[in-house]
Amino acid sequence: MSRALLLDLAAQRHHVPIAADLVLHRHPDPEHILADGDLLGEVIAEAAAAFHTPLAFPLMDLRLEKVELLRFFGLSPHEAEKFHFPAAPSAAQQHEYKRSLRRTAPGPAIAAAIRSVYRTRTRTKLFPIAMCIGPYSLASKLMADPITPTYLAGSGVSAAEEPGVALLEACLELGLTCILHEVELALAAGARAVFVAEPAANQFYFSPLQLAEGSNIFERCVLAPNRRIADLVADRGAELIFHSCGELTDQMVAGFGSLRPALLSLGSSRPLPRDASLVPADTVLYGNIASKLFYSDSLMPLSRVADDTARLAAAMAVTGHPFILGTECDTLHVPEYAATIRQKVECLLTAA
Repeated sequence: MSRALLLDLAAQRHHVPIAADLVLHRHPDPEHILADGDLLGEVIAEAAAAFHTPLAFPLMDLRLEKVELLRFFGLSPHEAEKFHFPAAPSAAQQHEYKRSLRRTAPGPAIAAAIRSVYRTRTRTKLFPIAMCIGPYSLASKLMADPITPTYLAGSGVSAAEEPGVALLEACLELGLTCILHEVELALAAGARAVFVAEPAANQFYFSPLQLAEGSNIFERCVLAPNRRIADLVADRGAELIFHSCGELTDQMVAGFGSLRPALLSLGSSRPLPRDASLVPADTVLYGNIASKLFYSDSLMPLSRVADDTARLAAAMAVTGHPFILGTECDTLHVPEYAATIRQKVECLLTAA
């Protein structure tokens, strides 16, 4: 019934931002909350109430999985932030990492995120959603230069021929292993949907010309790993929510649609009325007001938020495709612009 709920909200012309971070920073000690799953769950419920939605959208913190994965390699969270593998971890290291997940409790940040899902499921009537980074985006964070080996692999260069391709493949495998384990924990905790954010799956990392010439690199690096996640989520009776806010080709959007997400979230560069023809009829399109600009009254005045919201809602109504209007990405707290960001989120919620 999870997809049915999203379709029903779309039929009601629901508006909702992804903006739990704004609510988190209403509290005096956000870092303490992030380390306590029950408190984090309360903030997520508070955000749902503030935005008048049954959807318990979590924080979109895409740093967590890198820290979690690199714990196995002995790195602290501070060290993990700037770490890149200089060469591909060995097959033995990859195998041992996979084994270690079954006997090691998750680190504090992931444990708190999972606990917040459990609290949402057991203490509220909200729709519990788990959040994770996508495999390719995680792999890109583990490498100093993911673009060159991605292009080389797309040109047919093998891991045996090029160390960079070997590193890419190893990072993808490690990342997918980490994410699948996290998704299993979230589903066991009661998540009814898993929100996979794959911001690196875009034209900056993948050559549109190479893809147009027939390379299957996007399938290999993005769609195939995410299909593994989608299959796991479906096997557990939950739904996939998929997000990519970068510059995309139509081929990429159609590829995301092939994952059959219940909800597909796209950035403001995409023409959602046209994208309606690229994805399944029962995939709700979500977005895509340019919320990254909400801090600026010159780039995104309040009047433009109202105009863009009304225009997009009207254009999507014409298509007849299920649609929930919201932000193009996570809307983050920026201390010096907090009031103007909140004002624009409120406008998004109320504009016709």
